[in-house]
Amino acid sequence: MMDKPFAITLDPGSSLANRTGSWRTFRPVYVDRLPPCNAACPAGENIQGWLFHAESGEYEAAWRTLVEHNPLPAIMGRVCYHPCEGACNRQHLDAAVGINAVERFLGDEAIRRGWRFSSDAPPSGKRVLVIGSGPAGLSCAYHLRRLGHAVTIDEAAAQAGGMMRYGIPKYRLPRDILDAEIARLIDFGIELRLNRKVSDVLAAKAEGFDAVFLGVGAHIAKRAYIPAGDANKVLDAVSVLHGMEEAGPPLLGRRVVVYGGGNTALDVARTARRLGAEEAIIVYRRTREKMPAHDFEVEEALQEGITFKWLSTIKEAGEEDILIEKMALDEKGFPQPTGEFERIPADSVVLALGQEADLSLLQNVPGLSIEQGLVKVDATMMTGHAGIFAGGDMVGNERTVTVAVGHGKKAARAIDAWLKGESYVPAAKHELATFERLNTWYYSDAPKTVRPVLDIIRRQSTFDEVLGGLDEGNALFEARRCLSCGNCFECDNCYGVCPDNAVIKLGPGQRFRFNYDYCKGCGICAAECPCGAIKMVPEEI
Repeated sequence: MMDKPFAITLDPGSSLANRTGSWRTFRPVYVDRLPPCNAACPAGENIQGWLFHAESGEYEAAWRTLVEHNPLPAIMGRVCYHPCEGACNRQHLDAAVGINAVERFLGDEAIRRGWRFSSDAPPSGKRVLVIGSGPAGLSCAYHLRRLGHAVTIDEAAAQAGGMMRYGIPKYRLPRDILDAEIARLIDFGIELRLNRKVSDVLAAKAEGFDAVFLGVGAHIAKRAYIPAGDANKVLDAVSVLHGMEEAGPPLLGRRVVVYGGGNTALDVARTARRLGAEEAIIVYRRTREKMPAHDFEVEEALQEGITFKWLSTIKEAGEEDILIEKMALDEKGFPQPTGEFERIPADSVVLALGQEADLSLLQNVPGLSIEQGLVKVDATMMTGHAGIFAGGDMVGNERTVTVAVGHGKKAARAIDAWLKGESYVPAAKHELATFERLNTWYYSDAPKTVRPVLDIIRRQSTFDEVLGGLDEGNALFEARRCLSCGNCFECDNCYGVCPDNAVIKLGPGQRFRFNYDYCKGCGICAAECPCGAIKMVPEEI
C-alpha cells in the first residue's frame, strides 16, 4: 500500500498553528495622538473634536463639544489670537485651518438659535464665591456650575465682562455678543452681583462660601513720569478704554499721541481715530520687530491711518506739543538715547505702558504670597491660603482672554477636587501628532477661506466690527480642511492597503481593529495612514 501524500497525513486544522501572524517582529497598533492645535490652545479646547462635528454639519454637537471646555466661543472667535492656527500642521501643506473663524461661526450660531448649557451633575451642596466677572471668573463659575456647585460672582463694576468690556474696543468685540454669552451663563444658574466690590476676601468667604476664586483683572494702569505743562493732557489707556463704556466718550482732541507698543496701545490709537482724531501717533522706544503687539493688529492700524514713531521716547508734554528723543540700538540690540530731539503737535498723550491688578483685597491673608504684583499659585491654581484660588491677570503676565479662560477651567476642576477632599491630577497627554507622521499627499488642496474685512472708510469713522464672520457654506468648507492629525477618521486606507486582510472594520464611528493571527507586521498600514494614527511597536516575545 502506498503512503498517503504528506499534506493529507496532517491532522485537520493543524495549519492554524502556523498562521502568518507568527512571522512578526513588529505589530501595528491604533493610537490617538495629540493634535498640535489642541496642544497649543491655552483654554484646553478639544479643537479637533468639535471640528469633526462641524465638518459633518452637526453644528450643535460641535458647539456642545466646544463648550465642554470654553463657555465663550462667540467671544473667543473674535478676540483670541489663535495660537492653535500657528501650530496647525496644515500650514506646512498650504495654509492653517481657520479654526478661529469656525469657532466664531459656532458661537454666533448658538446665539442665533438660542442653544443653552446643560449639566447632569447633582447639586453638591457646596458654595463657591468668584470675585470678578472677566474671562477667568466666568470660565471658573461655568465649570463649577457644570460640576454641581452653587456659584456667586461678585463684580465691582456696573456691568459684567471685566477687561472684555472695559479693555477691548467694540470694533473687535460687539457688546451684543458679549452680553448674549454672559446672559447664557446667568441662565445656567450662576448668580451675578454687580456693583459689589470685595475689599476683604476673608470676610467675603466667611459669608457661607466653601471656596473662593480670585479673577480680578488688570484694571490699574502703570504710569511713567512725564513732565507736563498741562497735567490734564496726559491720560492712561485703561481710563480711555473704560471711558468708552460710560455715558460720554473721552475728549482726546484732534492730535493724539499714544505711548507704548502693546495691543492696548493700538486699541487706543484706533479708538482715537474713530472718535474723530485727525492724527493718531504711536510712540514706541523699540523697533517694530520688538513690538509686543500682534503683527496683524499693526497692519490693521496702518491701514486705518495710524502712524508710528519707532525708536522714540517721550521726554515732556508741552501745552500744544510733545518732545520726543530719538533712540538708536546698541551692539546688543537695546535702544539707547541719542540726544536728538523732535517736537510733535499733540492735544493729548495716552500712556499704554501696561496694567496691574488691584490686590488690596488680599491684605492680611495668611499664607498668600505676592511677588512682583502677581499672586503666587501652585499647580492647581490654589494660593498659599487653603480654599482660595486665583487665575487670569492676577497670576500671569500673558494676559489674554484665552489664557484666562484656561485658568478658570483648571481652577474649577481643582476646586471641585479640593471640596471633595481630593487632589486634582490632570489626565496624561498623548504624544504629539507631528507633521512628519502625516501622509499629506492623500489630502486634496483646499485654499483657506478669508474672512471679510470692513472697508477702510467705515473703519475710521464707526465702531462697526472690523472682521466679519463666515457663512454656513464657508464654515463647513473650512472645517473640512482639518487633517485630523493623529486620530483615525475612518478613511478605510488601512483596510484597503493591507495585503493580508488583517484589518477588520467595526462599523461607523467604531474605527477598526487588527486580526493579529494574520497580520505579519509588514507596516504598510502605518506607512500609508494619512493622519498618523497607526504605530508600529516591537512584538512581545
